[in-house]
Amino acid sequence: MDRPHSATSPTPTSGTRHALVFASIGLLLSGAAMANARVSCPTTAAPLQDLSDLRDGIVSEGEPVVAEGIASGVFMDEHELGGFYLQQATGQEATGLFVYAPRQVPVRPGQRLQVHGQFNRHHERPQISHVNAVHSCGYEGRPEPIELHLPEDAHRLETFSDLKVRFPQTLTVTSNRELARYGTLTLAADGRLRHPGQTGQDPRPSHRNRTIELDDGSYRAQPDPIPYLDKYGTRRTGSTVEGLTGILTHAFGRHRIHPTATPAWNSGERPEPPPAPALDRLRVATANLENDFVTLGERGASNPSERERQTAKLDALIHALNADLLAAVELENATAAREGLLERLNASTRSRGEYSAIAHPAPGTDAIKVALLYRPEQVRLLDTTADEDPVHHRPPLLGWFEHAESELRFGAVAVHFKAKSGCPDSGDIDRGQGCWNLRRTEQAERVIQWIEEQQRGEFSEVPVLILGDLNAYAAEDPLQVLHRAGKRDLVNSDPTQAYSYVFRGKAGQLDYLLGPAPMHERVQDGDTWRVNADEPVFLGFDGRRPADGPWRASDHDPVWVDLNLDTTPRPNP
Repeated sequence: MDRPHSATSPTPTSGTRHALVFASIGLLLSGAAMANARVSCPTTAAPLQDLSDLRDGIVSEGEPVVAEGIASGVFMDEHELGGFYLQQATGQEATGLFVYAPRQVPVRPGQRLQVHGQFNRHHERPQISHVNAVHSCGYEGRPEPIELHLPEDAHRLETFSDLKVRFPQTLTVTSNRELARYGTLTLAADGRLRHPGQTGQDPRPSHRNRTIELDDGSYRAQPDPIPYLDKYGTRRTGSTVEGLTGILTHAFGRHRIHPTATPAWNSGERPEPPPAPALDRLRVATANLENDFVTLGERGASNPSERERQTAKLDALIHALNADLLAAVELENATAAREGLLERLNASTRSRGEYSAIAHPAPGTDAIKVALLYRPEQVRLLDTTADEDPVHHRPPLLGWFEHAESELRFGAVAVHFKAKSGCPDSGDIDRGQGCWNLRRTEQAERVIQWIEEQQRGEFSEVPVLILGDLNAYAAEDPLQVLHRAGKRDLVNSDPTQAYSYVFRGKAGQLDYLLGPAPMHERVQDGDTWRVNADEPVFLGFDGRRPADGPWRASDHDPVWVDLNLDTTPRPNP
């Protein structure tokens, strides 16, 4: 998104004139005029302008204007907007306008000002610029903000543009993707936005009315320091703020707030890693590694430094998961990638044993593949196979396992269905569930058919888990196919609240641990470890400010479950 400077820049030939003008402005605002007592504004030959006339287009661009009002919000510091907001009247009758005065004019909120300048528009936004005089008429007091609520007042936001407002309700960060790039966060009323494919309902009209941008009082790119960070150096989606107060404006296609008071953040704590699995439990997990590539300059790290950071993050994540069986997704389709991951994980001794990895018998030709890693001290590998049906872009990998002591047998299929990106011009286009939905549905149907084909002979009664990234939300067709086949979510009982991925500010579930009823009855604990999707992208290994530890090791959250190894399992309460 292009975010140019917030007002018309002077031409090079006018630089000397502007320097003299703003030197005189500084004099006008000094001395007795800066006192708290209100004084009369100077008498002017030109009539005083009603700001509503400027906003309504009654005054032509380029015309000189003189306007009086209260400074409701001042953004004069270096790298800020380079001006202040002027407000006339109060309450529902108030009118506001931005005054572009990019020099360090000593304006403070609550002053009554008389501004001499020129009316124009910048990116269709009305403003006063080319200011040649600003008179302070004393301190009158900061205007009380107009209280607004979302979504009820969404249709009225334009009415209060450039005015000081307050949202007394709780607003939730639903997107932090532009935080390091432009200093903005997307806030939503009534909790974070959910992807419609997750809930099965179309909330798009509601989404539009529930959100607003929290800006940083600046339109510069790459702000330094990055605003709104917490004690961890992050600002997670799901964080909340109450009583947000600032200047409401409309810029770059969105209504946004430039705060006039420091936002009061109420939440956003980072989650603890999963607790260590008990001795009589078997931990199964899936993790999307987001392009774990040993080949530099491909999909993953572009140089050795990035690769070092990437592997450190991924290793920290996988070690904290402490899984006995792990389905890894988005591993480079190269033997060296699997061997490298295995070597790194076994470099640190773990009490539950070292890892082995299945050599994928038919990894396919895609750049990435799935993998199954397991601890032989916990489970024995009995057999393995892959489905080479051409419907798959990344062939699923099936491993048959037996627990070393309980003799519990089960199968585990690592899957990675076709992504929603790279939409075709025709055919399997987006019909409400993202493009390639027909292909993902066919892949789900084939996986069920293939599992049934493998459940023969010694494995005829053995339950099979499906683990991995399905690239489909809980209410979409591929998941319905799997549910009808008896594969239930082992971790999330309420799909409307589940998520492992945040796309354009909307949270939803793409990563699953699915299993039949006999495996569901063994579930003792499990969760989605929200270590990635809620974190801003600049904390990633190739981001502007990479974080230590597992934070933003991937764009997907890992999912884990602990299975009871008792031969007579009890249903999970």
